[in-house]
Amino acid sequence: MHALDTMRALASKSEVLTLNSGDVLFNSGDSGLTMYGILEGSVRLSWKDSLGNQGHEDIPSGHVFGAGALVMGDHQRLGTATAIEDCRLIEMTREKFLFAVQEAPMFAIELLASIDERLRDIKMGVN
Repeated sequence: MHALDTMRALASKSEVLTLNSGDVLFNSGDSGLTMYGILEGSVRLSWKDSLGNQGHEDIPSGHVFGAGALVMGDHQRLGTATAIEDCRLIEMTREKFLFAVQEAPMFAIELLASIDERLRDIKMGVN
């Protein structure tokens, strides 16, 4: 099972968020308690570094973002998340994430692989 398949299996109407192109999901500095998985569409995560340089990453369907909120207490978002196109997202609390990992242990490995791929792309300047 692929991470996207697991996210779709977990999605229920109350957990799926719909964003229109241009909608802002959260802003840099906002507090956050949830991670998001992209079921359809794509999201741009944009930020400024400590020197004021701007950067961004375009995240396609099948990937997650905001995972820091699940592992850090009093988490503040490091960037602004904006829908690039119409999107459907699953919002996952820590409890929902742990349930997903318990039910489908490979989900955690697939998400780690996804995050690693995205970090490599950022480092190589792909996004």
